[in-house]
Amino acid sequence: MSTHPIPLQRWSAPPLLKATLGVHALAAAAAALAPQTIGWALGAVALNHLGLTAAGLWPRSTLLGPNVTRLPQAAVRQRQFALTLDDGPDPDVTPRVLDLLERHDVRATFFCIAQRAAAQPALLREIIARGHDVQNHSHRHRHNFALLGPAAIERELGQAQAVLAELSGRAPHCFRAPAGLRNPFLDPVLHRLGLHLVSWTRRGFDTVSADASRVLARLTRTMAAGDIVLLHDGHARRSARDEPLLLEVLPPLLAHARALGLRATTLHDALPPRVTEGHA
Repeated sequence: MSTHPIPLQRWSAPPLLKATLGVHALAAAAAALAPQTIGWALGAVALNHLGLTAAGLWPRSTLLGPNVTRLPQAAVRQRQFALTLDDGPDPDVTPRVLDLLERHDVRATFFCIAQRAAAQPALLREIIARGHDVQNHSHRHRHNFALLGPAAIERELGQAQAVLAELSGRAPHCFRAPAGLRNPFLDPVLHRLGLHLVSWTRRGFDTVSADASRVLARLTRTMAAGDIVLLHDGHARRSARDEPLLLEVLPPLLAHARALGLRATTLHDALPPRVTEGHA
């Protein structure tokens, strides 16, 4: 990795969470000292929780803690972008993606579901052997991930870290939440585990749309250096030709990037790791 680690300081709650504590404290005081204001106090608490929910449902939000949505300026200056692939490894799709990326001389970052990786250990090692990057996309990709408490989140991420580190030979330093959804308990866990939360700049919605041209248009519109592009090698939609949509989108996407003078990099190479203070 070409960049230096970022020393990780003591965790500090983001402003929205500090405001939440303040709202709750004021509501409790109002209930005790002025019972007639309890309705207003409960309304303020409800509005605050609505704001927390909205922040968790907004994948690129930084209201619940740090969130990497673009590559660092050093990568921008080098005209780099990151191609990230979620939800694999898939025994049918991922090997074909690896062959395609090799033909185009492109390295990608695979946000892997650890349970899937454990079922396909040779495939996970092949991803690394071909020069790509493996990062943490949770252990089971639970649909209720954003509803988990801190202990359950730490188990989910910690299990994935252990599995992916053992199989790949390198502990991930990035995490992407399932569907990008999270809650206020996630950031302290990421801090303790030394993980960046990484979302994206451009998303193709390739697990929803079966139209390769529409997915490609979403990804290439105003594409620029520093972009983090999201596609899926797992849970891939099939195109009208019954092919994994990713395999139809990647060649023109990579050609467009080349025409713009952009070069693909991995998050391992572009993003400094977070390390515990005192171990930098």
